[in-house]
Amino acid sequence: MTTDPFIRLDNVCKYYARGRTTVHALDGVSLEVPKGALVLLRGPSGSGKSTLINVAAGLTRPTSGSLSVAGERLERLSTRARAMLRARRIAVVFQMFHLVPYLPALENVLLPTLAAPSGDALARANQLMADLGIAGRAAHFPSEMSVGERQRCALARALLNRPEVILADEPTGNLDEESAQHVLEMLDACRKEGATIVLASHQHTDALDADLEFHLKDGKIET
Repeated sequence: MTTDPFIRLDNVCKYYARGRTTVHALDGVSLEVPKGALVLLRGPSGSGKSTLINVAAGLTRPTSGSLSVAGERLERLSTRARAMLRARRIAVVFQMFHLVPYLPALENVLLPTLAAPSGDALARANQLMADLGIAGRAAHFPSEMSVGERQRCALARALLNRPEVILADEPTGNLDEESAQHVLEMLDACRKEGATIVLASHQHTDALDADLEFHLKDGKIET
């Protein structure tokens, strides 16, 4: 792990209008994550963790401030350029999975190849599914899988293209203890292979030895 920031947020704000009220989802957040680090992002529900993940993934633009991920200034990129960056270098693991309901598990895992084709994609997809204990579900549709199996399928999809950055939003929030352990072990293995990981969670993650930990409250980093 190097000490140079691979993810950097400088005074990032994200405001939403809710009726006549302005919600300060992120309010002047600044942080740095070195390349190869595993970072825990803590905070209660509504503290801004999901918003920070979405901003760092380029899924939503900040209201103000600047951020760079993997050497790219995200707020300056077009929507298409941000999508390509996610396809090639940044993976997002969502709490709610976002699997395509009419595709079987293996095809869901292979979806990233539509944007970034890879010659070994099928072999890697099968290996990831085996490592995560869902090889037997390759031909099953999401509706035929348990919650834990769907989350592990979503994780396999996120890891398919060997991302440099993994942004995980409450990846174990809906899982039983065994499934959660599978997910955390796989994320830790990715860290050991050089990936930079930001994991947002309000749960205990004792299985992970984090390099850094940030606490969010009311859209601000607690000091």
